[in-house]
Amino acid sequence: MSLRRETAGSPARRPGYAAAVWGFAFAVPSFYWALGGLAGASTAVAPSLVELARERNPGFIAVLWVTGALKAAGGLLGLALVRRRPWGRAGDRLLQLSAWGAAVLLVWHGALFVGQGLLVQAGVVGVDPELLPVSRWYTYLWGPWFVAGGIAFALAARSRLRTVPADERRPARTAGVVGGLGALLLSAGALAAGIG
Repeated sequence: MSLRRETAGSPARRPGYAAAVWGFAFAVPSFYWALGGLAGASTAVAPSLVELARERNPGFIAVLWVTGALKAAGGLLGLALVRRRPWGRAGDRLLQLSAWGAAVLLVWHGALFVGQGLLVQAGVVGVDPELLPVSRWYTYLWGPWFVAGGIAFALAARSRLRTVPADERRPARTAGVVGGLGALLLSAGALAAGIG
């Protein structure tokens, strides 16, 4: 049983570090808005959400804290993907499940932002004229940002899988498939229910 040896700066670890940076960086706006900051929000985020933040709606503020914590957890997941098997077999499976779930969820969500935004920009789908600038942000910044995060998690999971001993790779790969399919089903269900 031979494991690939990697140093901290190894190219195989870069996707995990990229996923970590993505998660931590993406948590900052959520925490900033939860703490009451609104600079730049009115041009980059849906007006209804800005209004909830401005009113300090308790439910929305709680959502901001939770989403910030989830994004920070994504950063920790990215770091866990570069660690040397700290939790053995169960850890390998849990990391694959989580990383592929995050990857699919983020790519799906980002692709929806981009796809819907491009339809709006092309005039196929109409929106209130005051939402056009916000639509551009979702199309050209937020959507690609989600997709980039998803790609980072997918690459990190793939790199991590290569370090798993050969006899344990199949169960870890299966856990990744379950995570990805679970995220896809969750996303499709939310879309069908009109959520997100």
